[in-house]
Amino acid sequence: MTPSHPRGNFAPPMPTTPTFELARLREVVHRFAGRRIGVLGDVMVDRYLWGRVERISPEAPVPVVEVERESFSLGGAGNVAANLTSLGAKAVLFSVCGTDPDGRTLREALETRGVDAAALIEDATRPTTVKTRIIAHSQQVVRADRESRDDLNGGGLDRLVASITSEVSKCEALVISDYGKGVIHPATLAPAIAAAKKAKIPICVDPKESHIDHYRGVSILTPNQHEAGYVQGKRIVDEESLASVGRDLLQRTAADALLITRGPQGMSLFERGGRVTYLPTVAREVYDVTGAGDTVVSVVALALAAGADFPTACHLANHAAGLVIREVGTASTTPERLLADLEGGE
Repeated sequence: MTPSHPRGNFAPPMPTTPTFELARLREVVHRFAGRRIGVLGDVMVDRYLWGRVERISPEAPVPVVEVERESFSLGGAGNVAANLTSLGAKAVLFSVCGTDPDGRTLREALETRGVDAAALIEDATRPTTVKTRIIAHSQQVVRADRESRDDLNGGGLDRLVASITSEVSKCEALVISDYGKGVIHPATLAPAIAAAKKAKIPICVDPKESHIDHYRGVSILTPNQHEAGYVQGKRIVDEESLASVGRDLLQRTAADALLITRGPQGMSLFERGGRVTYLPTVAREVYDVTGAGDTVVSVVALALAAGADFPTACHLANHAAGLVIREVGTASTTPERLLADLEGGE
């Protein structure tokens, strides 16, 4: 049971800013290699149209982007899986896509990144989720989404749950990547969490606000500051409101830990035993925060699977996120870059 906290004179514990032994951090990172991590969630294709703007359209007061090139990357749970493989792990993706050409593009991208997509279910009733971003002069001009947000059901749901219940026991951690596109809902969460608990592996959740009460009993949740405040109905504006939201959300979800990411203000880790850890930001340059949450949850899960405690796992995730936000678009990092950053060389 999560300990309850009396109201009134309760004084929250003061957050600590720990130091981490470089040798221990190196040891954990070296143990990333070969870890088998399950990823359950909404997978998508991120399409980028890159160009330049030199005129305004005569049809409407909008810029005309002259497209010079096109690129694709994995988004959502696919980006989590790509982060894991880039760090040396074996990612097993549990998700759904359409039978459309974008679904084939998605499978090719997963194969290129070394992601195990055997449990990627095809469902002819749903489109493959695609986010198309048009970028001119390194600035996003507009985004167009093709998706279904309806809960997965019918035969697709049955096949996905069967894959989860048979394969999660072979993993060393489970990531739940919830983007609200229909893969994550009570009918998938309940069997996934039960299977992971039976296997005694960490369950790490990048949450969606609407499903917050269905993640009960997981190992760690990694909401950003806005998400955490929203689900508790309390805006985080200072350390006092942060402590209140963190403490209450941890109790509400009965999780072992809660990591609230706060952008330029770093990260705050709340643990069930009452310890609060502050991790200052390590980002030196910020070009694009797209996918930073994917990096955080993937590194936390991988580090826990490699034997790290919560503060160490979150410290490593903090450094990894600081690396990927230096690049435009969804990005991932490597053990070598992470180690170099930990040693002050990046």
